[in-house]
Amino acid sequence: MTTDTEEPTLTVDELAARAGVTVRTVRFYSSKGLLPPPVIGPRRVGHYSQEHLARLALIEELQRQGMTLAAIERHLQQLPADLSAQDLALHRAVVASWAPDAAEDVPREELERRAGRPLGEEDLERLVAMNIIERAEGASGTAHSSGSPAAPDSSGSPAAPDTFRVDPALLALGIQLLDVPLAHESILAARGVLLEHSRAAARELSALLREAVGEHESVAAVKSLSAHMQPLVVQALLTTFQRSLKAELREWLKES
Repeated sequence: MTTDTEEPTLTVDELAARAGVTVRTVRFYSSKGLLPPPVIGPRRVGHYSQEHLARLALIEELQRQGMTLAAIERHLQQLPADLSAQDLALHRAVVASWAPDAAEDVPREELERRAGRPLGEEDLERLVAMNIIERAEGASGTAHSSGSPAAPDSSGSPAAPDTFRVDPALLALGIQLLDVPLAHESILAARGVLLEHSRAAARELSALLREAVGEHESVAAVKSLSAHMQPLVVQALLTTFQRSLKAELREWLKES
């Protein structure tokens, strides 16, 4: 794993908080060789980089998929050694794309702890616009907070003020995007473009799937085919998008 241009700055406590795991979990993964050792600084304090954080998120995602530690170790060994934090995040996104939603409700204090930084209202609105978080029903900042009773959350209890629903695996990417110099309107427009074209692609692929399966196949056969195709389709879409975006950027830079 290569070292990022940024110096490793996260302590083990900060790394664990950003990843939403315990320090004991970080040390356990390190002892199994799943996480590279930290950079040892003054006073023998270990410091971790963004690559460590991205790799930790990938390990957690693979565990959510039901993989054993031995299987995770084999999976990580097959990855190129020079993957950046961004490459690891993309790989995790592909792995997670066919998993059940893992969103959870957390108070603002916990959200900021996992983000590793204070989050102002503008930061929160940008994260909402990027669909990284959403305000839980009944939390402050929503239409339900003006005098009406708080709506129950997924556990059946009323949502606390300033409670947010977040997918832990997406949060790290969202926090990085907060520092990208894009206007709020541009983020909303980009999200609209992605939703429009991804839904169109999904509709066309679904039509092809229906034709391939035929009307007389059982529901079980349809589900089986879908389960086998989904990771392949996600990988193809991601690869095609990456190559297309790189080509567009090359053309843009050539013209400027």
